Amino acid sequence: MVGPAAAAQLGALAACIVLFVPLGMAGWHLSRNKVLFFSGALFISLAVAVHLAPHLPSLSLLLLSSLSPSAPIISTTSSSSSDPITTPTFSSCLPFLHDIDWHQESPSSPPTWRWAPPPHAAACGFQRLPRADASDLLNGSWILVAGDSQARLLALALLRLLLDPVALPPVEADLFRRHSDYHAALPTRGLTLDFVWAPFESNLTALLRGLRRRSPASRPDVVILGSGLWHMLHFTNSSLYGESLVSLKRAAVALLSTAPAQPPHMFWLGLPTLVNSMLNTEEKRVRMNATVWDEYDREVSESTILRSSGGPLLLLDIGLLSQGCGQGCTTDGMHYDSVVYEAAFHIMLNALLIESQQRI
Repeated sequence: MVGPAAAAQLGALAACIVLFVPLGMAGWHLSRNKVLFFSGALFISLAVAVHLAPHLPSLSLLLLSSLSPSAPIISTTSSSSSDPITTPTFSSCLPFLHDIDWHQESPSSPPTWRWAPPPHAAACGFQRLPRADASDLLNGSWILVAGDSQARLLALALLRLLLDPVALPPVEADLFRRHSDYHAALPTRGLTLDFVWAPFESNLTALLRGLRRRSPASRPDVVILGSGLWHMLHFTNSSLYGESLVSLKRAAVALLSTAPAQPPHMFWLGLPTLVNSMLNTEEKRVRMNATVWDEYDREVSESTILRSSGGPLLLLDIGLLSQGCGQGCTTDGMHYDSVVYEAAFHIMLNALLIESQQRI
């Protein structure tokens, strides 16, 4: 099949033949009668112009596209299913996932949250999934959570939603063994959860590189990563943190590129809001102040690891959620009450619904 650019070039060639061959023949036979010659040439030229005029705009675009492949032809109609115009898709709801309102009835009551009023939350259908619906959504999935204590708290939020309350105490005790990994197979819920203790970005990078060596079918379906607090405390060097994030991003992109048909859903846990006066050591209060937090948060944006800047990971903004919950939701200025990580987990579930275009 001849492409549009080639067809335009063939049409131009045909037009030249139609124009110049008769002119040549006229010149051969009518060379002694210049008036008749030019009359015939004018007639032929007018005839060609009349036939080509309706096609000149599209023809010029086609010819330009053949000469400059980098300049695409943009259609302005929407009558065809193959129309290249970008139309709103369900994923347009992603930017509004963190539009959450916090409420506290009294100083002694625990804070609660809900998605902000319309138009976005209602139009997108955000919902707090009950246990049965969350189990249906995650059925058959392998969920990998890796990082520091913030990631461990998110893993706990998952278990609290999916498990019966009576089964939680021993599970929570195992999950919070100091600086250790955790594995849970939940056959009744149809999923597997792994938490990997990886407090530094280099740990996460090595983890992703190891996953890349596995076949796509043996990789996790959902990957949740988060780090930064340990780097802030032990190195207090935002530039070095940014460089580590760039390496992590490369590892994530490489992992996704080797599984185009089955890419894992990847999320990044943002740094929590730090309440400096409540941090429990002098070293933390000095090294983890507001200025340093801002520098580290800026490095996350500049590393382009997040989906919002073209990267591979969708942000679960623990900083925004913990700020909304307030100082009453933390006892050490760093780790927050379960309601913060519950909100983050429901944001993740709704992101999965959006990306898989499912409805519960």
